[in-house]
Amino acid sequence: MHEAIVLIGPTGSGKSPLGDLLTRRGLWGRRCIHFDFGSQLRKIAAGDASGDFTDEEMEFIGNVLHAGALLEDKDFHIALRALRGELIAREADEDCLVALNGLPRHAGQARDLQTVVRVNTLVVLNCDAETVADRIATNSGGDRTGRCDDDITAVKRRLAIFAERTAPLADFYRATGARIHTAEVTQNTTPKTLADDMDRLGPA
Repeated sequence: MHEAIVLIGPTGSGKSPLGDLLTRRGLWGRRCIHFDFGSQLRKIAAGDASGDFTDEEMEFIGNVLHAGALLEDKDFHIALRALRGELIAREADEDCLVALNGLPRHAGQARDLQTVVRVNTLVVLNCDAETVADRIATNSGGDRTGRCDDDITAVKRRLAIFAERTAPLADFYRATGARIHTAEVTQNTTPKTLADDMDRLGPA
């Protein structure tokens, strides 16, 4: 079973740039694979993802993305298939550390993920709504180009869902004994700053 870290934070807080950097340079002396679930969902909807997805599933995922909704427990098999397919496609061996971004999004998903990965660290990127708006407007993380879901209404909806459903993951993982690492994100926070902080933290 793969060891994993989970990156959570509101939209625009820098999860994807951080995960991409961890893939390029590794973490704690180990190869690291960034699994960006939001990006993966967009690939599924476009028919470009690893794994076999039916036309109905691709249409369903497209509707989920359009509505800014979450995959609930009954549909979570799609997420597990996407994760397994990506790990196989990227030749992830057992020593590889998986950085999960956008998955899990709530406690039900976190429970189901325990069949695939063992989460030892939760990284919480704290970023208030005003800073989120500034970071998205200036594309300070460099990952918003081509995003069609960054209008004000969509961002507010995702912030509300994060506060209600995803932020409580800290309590879930604390109860499992996982380490909780919190980083404060400003408009000028870079992926390197966050990654260096995690390197200093050391493995769990």
